[in-house]
Amino acid sequence: MVSQLRAPRPQPPHRRTVLATHPLLRTLAGTVQVFTAPHRSFFPNVMVQAMRIAGQGNVVLVVQFLKGGIAQGADQPMQFGQNLEWIRADVARCIHDDLVSGEERAAIADLWHHTQAVITQGRYALVVLDELSLAIQFGLIAEADVLTFLQERPPQVDVILTGPEMPEALLAIADQVTEFRRQFLP
Repeated sequence: MVSQLRAPRPQPPHRRTVLATHPLLRTLAGTVQVFTAPHRSFFPNVMVQAMRIAGQGNVVLVVQFLKGGIAQGADQPMQFGQNLEWIRADVARCIHDDLVSGEERAAIADLWHHTQAVITQGRYALVVLDELSLAIQFGLIAEADVLTFLQERPPQVDVILTGPEMPEALLAIADQVTEFRRQFLP
């Protein structure tokens, strides 16, 4: 059913219709946020942000490159609610150092390629790339590939990168950098 208060007047053929533009009626550019710490850590505030955005009706993807042990992989994402997808590498263990088998290396490469492919479709409002800095440090994902991906992603997609020892090139392009430090009491 369509309801209309006034019928549009036909425009004379010699007049062109000019569409008015408004500065608020445009797509906002997505941000790149970095959450880092001097140690390997879980960032609960990142997960809270992901759940909040998913709860608002936007689709969120969480990708964990170095967590394994549940035989998941890119083709078996976990679905939390309607809008939160969670993917882990199809590896038998959590990776803690650069001693990675060829099979594990291939699983992480598959996950990285899958992640890039699904993000370019523009379906996700937020993508969390967990422990990406360690995947780069261990030589599992090339830093140059990450930089290219961030520059070429759909403009509306927000990206959160986590992990210790974040490369300087990623820090330089980030819109926000949050560093967590622990202070130990005597």
